[in-house]
Amino acid sequence: MKFDHYKTDGFYDEMFTADGKPREGASVLVDALEGFSDEEMRRRQQAADVAFLNQGITFTVYGDKEGRERIFPFDIVPRIVPASDWAVLERGLQQRIRALDRFVDDVYHDAHIIKDGVIPEAVVRTSKGFRDQCIGLDPPKGIWCHISGIDFVRDGDGRYYVLEDNLRTPSGVSYVLENREVMKKVLPEIMGRMSIKPVTQYPIQLLETLQHLSGKSDPTVVLLTPGIYNSAYFEHSYLAQKMGIELVEGSDLIVDGGEVKMRTTRGLRRVDVIYRRIDDDFLDPAAFRGDSLLGVRGLMDVYRAGNVALANAPGTGVADDKVVYPYVPSMIEHYLQEKPILPNVPTFVCWDDKQREHVLGNLDKLVVKAANESGGYGMLIGPSASKEEREAFAAKIRDNPRNYIAQPTLALSRVPTRIGNGFEGRHVDLRPYVLNGRSIHVLPGGLTRVALRKGSLVVNSSQGGGSKDTWVLADNGGQ
Repeated sequence: MKFDHYKTDGFYDEMFTADGKPREGASVLVDALEGFSDEEMRRRQQAADVAFLNQGITFTVYGDKEGRERIFPFDIVPRIVPASDWAVLERGLQQRIRALDRFVDDVYHDAHIIKDGVIPEAVVRTSKGFRDQCIGLDPPKGIWCHISGIDFVRDGDGRYYVLEDNLRTPSGVSYVLENREVMKKVLPEIMGRMSIKPVTQYPIQLLETLQHLSGKSDPTVVLLTPGIYNSAYFEHSYLAQKMGIELVEGSDLIVDGGEVKMRTTRGLRRVDVIYRRIDDDFLDPAAFRGDSLLGVRGLMDVYRAGNVALANAPGTGVADDKVVYPYVPSMIEHYLQEKPILPNVPTFVCWDDKQREHVLGNLDKLVVKAANESGGYGMLIGPSASKEEREAFAAKIRDNPRNYIAQPTLALSRVPTRIGNGFEGRHVDLRPYVLNGRSIHVLPGGLTRVALRKGSLVVNSSQGGGSKDTWVLADNGGQ
């Protein structure tokens, strides 16, 4: 299956240079794929699709009329990340997480960053992720952000830019692990010829990160899920199984004698660490939303007493706010006295009068995002929006300016994707996962999401996106 007719169309392509030559480390893959007939490529893609179907690798679209569960679309042409690129990303991510962790701790204690004028107090205090209940709180080991997913895009200039920070309950890592397992089955001979960093160690490293939060040598760790109707339930059950820990719902846990205990067939059993995949609002009805049926009443009291650890720590959502995101480079300089290794996408905050007027005057050129939405919801892509859609969004911005940011439309990089009987470029982003425990570990790779619709810049699975395996090379030759 040849790349003879493949065009980069002026975009930065992750596999080919502008003159059509394979990029560093990609020649082995390109040669191998060109050695396949159309029928062979179709057969291997079908094998991958069947594997995903049989393993029930699904996601849920809220409000979908055709059924809740969907198989996550997958393209067998991987994205390659050269070793030199990854080295920069890894150092930049570690730096960013160190600063964000310091920020969360600071805003719930002395708030030096506000007093020093680095970030306005109003931005922090009006964040939906800021929790008064966490003021003065000291999490186990002093760590707030244990599991993070940081989104990147590569622009037309070839540079990676941080698009957003996901610090509450980032999802998607199960697809990273499953994508790799499927690729081992459908392209084994190619993988065997390239030095690709493994990802299979993630569940072990995640468990070690969680266990580190307890002072015990053999703590009881559980994963707390909202239940089967949550869009990421597949991932919750997958990770619990891979780590060999119990998957529990709020009704399985109880606060008893100042401890959190799990109901088992042998009676109550103390729980030491909870990897919670429930938002703060629903975690403890006694501390947050009183109408929540998902959490555990009294959990925060046990947490404050130091008798249970929570990951991520409650309150980390303040650093997950898209209006806080523009200040992260300044946080890095403030807390670490270092220059940011990875740049942000230029961002306008609509709470600022001058920047808001610029946004309102250029809606046809900008992407506007709501501060606390995800999954591609609450977003306006100005260049492709109708006049009526832009006017409707302008009204929303004027009504609640604190809730919106805007960014220029980037020329996201593309990766060849199998479309019909040929290859076409499709836009991608990248979400690496970071574990912060005894040390800060970055999973080599991450979830490459691909916008399968031609010309689309929206990669979210709920908006027609799919995924690819991400091959981080151990050396730039890929051999």
